[in-house]
Amino acid sequence: MKGLGAGKQILVVSLILSAAIMCAKFLAYYITSSSAILSDALESIINVVAAAFSLGSVILSAKPPDPSHPYGHGKIEYFSVGFEGALIILAAISIFHQGLSKVFAPEELPRLDTGLALMSGVSVINGILGYCLIRMGRKIGSDAVFAHGKHIITDVYTSGGVIIGLFLVMLSGYWFVDGLIACLVGANIIVSGFFLIKRAFSGLMDASDELLLENICDVLTAYRKDTWIDLHQLRAWRSGQRVFIDFHLILPRDLSLEMAHSEVKQLETFFDHHFGQGTEIFVHLDPCEDPECTVCSNDPCGIRKDRINHKKLWMRESVTS
Repeated sequence: MKGLGAGKQILVVSLILSAAIMCAKFLAYYITSSSAILSDALESIINVVAAAFSLGSVILSAKPPDPSHPYGHGKIEYFSVGFEGALIILAAISIFHQGLSKVFAPEELPRLDTGLALMSGVSVINGILGYCLIRMGRKIGSDAVFAHGKHIITDVYTSGGVIIGLFLVMLSGYWFVDGLIACLVGANIIVSGFFLIKRAFSGLMDASDELLLENICDVLTAYRKDTWIDLHQLRAWRSGQRVFIDFHLILPRDLSLEMAHSEVKQLETFFDHHFGQGTEIFVHLDPCEDPECTVCSNDPCGIRKDRINHKKLWMRESVTS
């Protein structure tokens, strides 16, 4: 829960900073009347709304399981990610409209140097914020915090493109390029929005998480015991801060029920140590059969029918089948 508290804190900071950055960008637009800067400022509105929604989703996802939600409330984070993606796409539509109007009816931009200096300062702050959000999202395993950080970084790239483009406009005097830059910003935002929506759908549909599965294989390999003959049908998914792991484990068929239960409890301890408290594992125990003797290194064994030929490697591709 300590990590979760850190996630809340950084999202509160993000909400406050995003609101301040949004105000600074609108001030830059007021100074310059640039449609490109306006497009960046409009995206900042989305940042503020998304920060508030992400904070709410992280707080709700931290609630423990209850009779109505036995698997917890972590899925709300994927709704947050999808909502943020949809808002980004809506903002892009408004940006395209504003940009096209300035392409066909360009206007000279006053005090552009002052506006660019202001935009450069807030972009540096935004970049530091986005980096911290991504790092914290990875550390605590929060999709909402990670996705919001990626959105902030996208906003930084957008602001950087706007700043460079408008600097060239200031040097050349081709004011219609201001509108073109706004349209390019809109296109970039749409790509980012669709990426977040795709991520949300993957999470809600429990799509295979290859990195998570590989981490699980690493844990099982690191703590592997001779009594763990083989495993298959590995499945895993995330729900907010919680990790759910499900697989079949083959044990010696002469192992007592008490000993088999002890093996499962050890597995729970190993996964809690690696993924944190709240990890849930569902292990289906299978008794060994004679053909598995060739991959079984359990020794001594009173039921062995054949000598070991090789020890099977537990790789993602093999254990998920």
